[in-house]
Amino acid sequence: MRSLYSTFTATTIGIMLLSFLTAFFISNTYYQQYLKPENDEKNTQIALEMATFIDRNPEVSINEYLENMAAVGYQLYLTDDSGDGTFYGSEFRKDALPNHVVETVLDGNIHHGMQEFPRETFVTGFFANELKNTIGVPLEYQGENYALFMRPDIEKLFNEMHLLFGWLFLLTIILSIIFVLIGTKYMVRPVTRLSAATKALSKGSYNIDGLETKRKDELGELTKSFAQMAERIRQTENMRKDFISNITHDINSPLSNIKGYSALLQNELDSDGKAQEYLSIINGESDRISAMTNQLLLLSSLDHEEHLLKKKTYDVGSQLRRLIHRYEWKIDESNLMLSHDIQDVVIAGDETLLEAVWDNLLSNAIKYNSAFGEIGIELIEHEGDIEVSFSDTGIGMGEEAKQHIFERFYREDSSRSGKIQGSGLGLSIVQKVVQLHNGTISVQSNKNGHGTVFRVVLPKK
Repeated sequence: MRSLYSTFTATTIGIMLLSFLTAFFISNTYYQQYLKPENDEKNTQIALEMATFIDRNPEVSINEYLENMAAVGYQLYLTDDSGDGTFYGSEFRKDALPNHVVETVLDGNIHHGMQEFPRETFVTGFFANELKNTIGVPLEYQGENYALFMRPDIEKLFNEMHLLFGWLFLLTIILSIIFVLIGTKYMVRPVTRLSAATKALSKGSYNIDGLETKRKDELGELTKSFAQMAERIRQTENMRKDFISNITHDINSPLSNIKGYSALLQNELDSDGKAQEYLSIINGESDRISAMTNQLLLLSSLDHEEHLLKKKTYDVGSQLRRLIHRYEWKIDESNLMLSHDIQDVVIAGDETLLEAVWDNLLSNAIKYNSAFGEIGIELIEHEGDIEVSFSDTGIGMGEEAKQHIFERFYREDSSRSGKIQGSGLGLSIVQKVVQLHNGTISVQSNKNGHGTVFRVVLPKK
């Protein structure tokens, strides 16, 4: 994707080049329509004055006179009726001249080569150094008829001017490009900062620095408005996190009382089956809400970054094997088969938080598996990181679900949510903990019965 800076720079330079070409075409058209007739008429008058001077001063050497005129700044060609011709001054780039043109001038007519010179796109007739782009006039010298063809020696007349305008044009282009690069950088800098701030905001970072600006234009107003919006979002997010934290604490207290008194009541009641069943349901639902509030508290703590990572060096392979041992009864009860390939690998991480990651991934592999399904756990050590994968043979999930599974409270569909208990917070905790460890988590799944694979990559240090 092209950046705004490169796009704006390329557009500006393109406009400069287009403006130059357009101005050149307009100038060329103006020369062809208006200046060329005037140029032809002016040089015709000069050529006639040369011929008149030679005609009136037969004692003057025609060669010396024409050499002097060439030195002044003219290109000349003199020929007689026998076809013998002599050039004076700088050479013509093209010195071909049709015979009928020479004969026309020798017959006493004037050749308007400048006026009749064909129009070209990139070279105006004024600069075409060709013999046919001349004024031809007849002259008589010492009783003989001649044809004199003349045009200004542009290179000699304007040599210094050519250099001056050439350097001026080159420096103008170079300086224009430099100033465009500098000016564009200044203009798009707020947009670049806004783009970086937008990416940070989309990732949940509300502490946006470097947006201060003194500009009074639209970009300055946009920057200030964005900074105000980010601050309001930050305040709203903090209020939301505080609300979750507070309400979770408030829920925990009555839940503890409910669980305590239901346990006492269960001991006091007789063996009435219905009463015991109802109390069992109350205890189960209390445990479910308690687990949810604990997850909310953990998420709130991670969001506020109050739960600073307490990294230490430990064996993650042993941790995974202990986790599998704890879930053996649940795996057997669900008629599942578990296989694992776990080696001893030492990493630096928060053992408690990573325990929550593995616990959530394994419990999901059990909950969302199919009857008599399989679970696979693999730990692979690389040079600078480790890769832990949890796979199951459940029904899998669709593309839309994979895009939202790490969102809080997301459940793939209502029918599945109704059958399987869960808060929709586990994978949010997993992703947050993995990110705090500078790791990544990915999911591979589809709905054709091939199950789901979660892969967690963590740095060793």
